[in-house]
Amino acid sequence: MAQHADIGLIGLAVMGRNLVLNMADHDFVVAVYNRTAQRTDDFLSGDASEASIIGTRSLEDLVDALERPRVVMLMIKAGRPVDDQIDALIPLLERGDIVIDGGNSLFTDTERRTEHLADFGICFIGMGISGGEDGARYGPSIMPGGNIAAWPQVDSIFRSIAAKADGEPCCEWVGPGGAGHYVKMVHNGIEYGDMQVIAEAYDVMRRGLGLTPAEMRPIFANWNQGRLDSFLIDITRDIMGTLDADGAPLLDRVLDAAGQKGTGKWTVMASMDQAMPTTLVSEAVYARIVSALVDERAAAARVLTGPTGAIHDEQERVIADLEDALYASKIVSYAQGFMLFEAASDEYGWSLDPGTIASLWRAGCIIRSRFLSDITAAYRSSPDLSNLLVDGFFRDAVIAAEPGWRRTVARAVTAGIPVPAYSSALAFYDAYRSDRLPANLIQAQRDSFGAHTYERTDQPRGRFFHSDWTPR
Repeated sequence: MAQHADIGLIGLAVMGRNLVLNMADHDFVVAVYNRTAQRTDDFLSGDASEASIIGTRSLEDLVDALERPRVVMLMIKAGRPVDDQIDALIPLLERGDIVIDGGNSLFTDTERRTEHLADFGICFIGMGISGGEDGARYGPSIMPGGNIAAWPQVDSIFRSIAAKADGEPCCEWVGPGGAGHYVKMVHNGIEYGDMQVIAEAYDVMRRGLGLTPAEMRPIFANWNQGRLDSFLIDITRDIMGTLDADGAPLLDRVLDAAGQKGTGKWTVMASMDQAMPTTLVSEAVYARIVSALVDERAAAARVLTGPTGAIHDEQERVIADLEDALYASKIVSYAQGFMLFEAASDEYGWSLDPGTIASLWRAGCIIRSRFLSDITAAYRSSPDLSNLLVDGFFRDAVIAAEPGWRRTVARAVTAGIPVPAYSSALAFYDAYRSDRLPANLIQAQRDSFGAHTYERTDQPRGRFFHSDWTPR
């Protein structure tokens, strides 16, 4: 087979197919392979019928169709399937060839694969891709990391197909090893948080104010014109207006059991490893877990008592305060995510640039929003910013939103409406701004029962003491 394809792609599920079409739109020749040949045939006779796409029937054919250095991209299920595919490719590739994993792989797997393929002289890129079906087709956010030697060979492809924000492609090299997939993992964790804070606003309006989806639709539409302008608010507005076949709100018939694929959990686990408090993402993950206990919740609802959920305050004020709570909680969530980036960057030697990361998310991805331009500006003006909350813009924004945020949490607690994201974000904010926390008692307890020692306020840091705390 003639060797003239610029890149080969394995895996023609939704994301893979749309990335191939995106590449073809930008004048790149793509060779494709799928384990199920019928899917390849259907693709070539359908959406790809008039595109510069070469169908292949085997890995050998795929590799033979590629220009050197060969570039093979995997868009397959994370985990063992990626390792199996890499093992099958290694005998077919040569030194200098490039393998790219564009799935949602765990960053430690990407670290391992980068080192493993380097032993064969093959460059590996772990590439986070966000944007869903439409993003893949018309411009996703792309977060590549791995072996930097590979990037100059393929950057023109991915910068071309990426979403654009202010004329800049939402695609930039993130760092070595597993950095790209780590950034994508945290992106997904923050996505969990963004969805949860929106869901809590919906719940307060639904249970607390008794509003219907149709009545909420203009509220979300209004929010989408201001500081909360984002893809997720945009689609929430549309969801509120979607009707079932009989004209009833479709949302009211969706079972309240949220699914998850693991990246939120990975973010929480990574935050534990780095001792960074991504509390809002954690609560968003646990909220999905609680939601899945549908039968248990139904049984508990029959025997456990509490407030009815009604909020009797003036509706306009409640909604204005809700917007403040959503906005302030979102700021805290991103501040926590960027704290995690800083800790991981130090731990793994990645030299992550928070301004670059924020700029990659401004368009194309699920969490794209006006808000991210503000984060990009904050880190570009102060590259050594210790925390997003102390940046002038975000400090003032949180302080202005704080009264409404507190009122929202108080109303929800009084009404018996769970708002774990708003509550945990507020608790973190109050803890972070405290120059004295009750951890001194915890340290005294630890020293009392386990002789774990403690530091003193009247002595230099790093000096540890042990006392006998039990009266004789």
